[in-house]
Amino acid sequence: MLQGGFSSVFEAQSRDDLQSEIVGFARGLGFDTVSAITVIDHFLGDTEFIAIDNAPPAFSATLEEGAKCANDPVMQHCKRKSVPIIWDQTTYISAGQSEMWEAQARYGYRTGICLALHLPEGRHFVLGVDRDRPLPHASQELTRMVADLQLFAVLAQDAASRVLLPTVPDARAVSLTPRELESLRWTMEGKTAWEVGNILGISERTAVLHLTNATHKLDCVNKHQAVLKALRLKLIF
Repeated sequence: MLQGGFSSVFEAQSRDDLQSEIVGFARGLGFDTVSAITVIDHFLGDTEFIAIDNAPPAFSATLEEGAKCANDPVMQHCKRKSVPIIWDQTTYISAGQSEMWEAQARYGYRTGICLALHLPEGRHFVLGVDRDRPLPHASQELTRMVADLQLFAVLAQDAASRVLLPTVPDARAVSLTPRELESLRWTMEGKTAWEVGNILGISERTAVLHLTNATHKLDCVNKHQAVLKALRLKLIF
């Protein structure tokens, strides 16, 4: 679960730590710039954007401007979908935003990959990596990049929630059953729901039910995020 070389972001204790981990990940993946944006939709009031990035100073201010999101086709995709988008100049031309691409291309934002995690209570996490050279043509290499970004996004979102929005629930307020805890523990070890069912002597469907219940109780969107939160709350070890 926490293997793959990305788990150090889970240990971030400050905004600087988080930025260092996110930038290091992006560069290791072959991208020059990265932006991680925590978005909070307030019921009353404007949407809040909290950005961590390594953008050039002359460009970084635009990352937190809500007005830019209304016209940017990449951000519009992420606003509506959880599927990653691989973008380049044609993405902006198709959306009638060629001038926007030309403006950001001067700073090295010519192509990239971006995705969003949509969380409960109007919270979202957007992670995008960018560079000034074309992405690899080999589908296998590009697929690996997207998969790595998806895995890292789950870890980075949990760290961002803890570091930037330090309102962590009290573990005593989260009541998980023994089966739900066991299911999370085995998921942490990389077991599938089918394998969890075999280990616990229950059906795969029941194992899925335990994981789903635990995910909802922990206010998470998937079992992987639930494992991370359970670890942070010291519900599992």
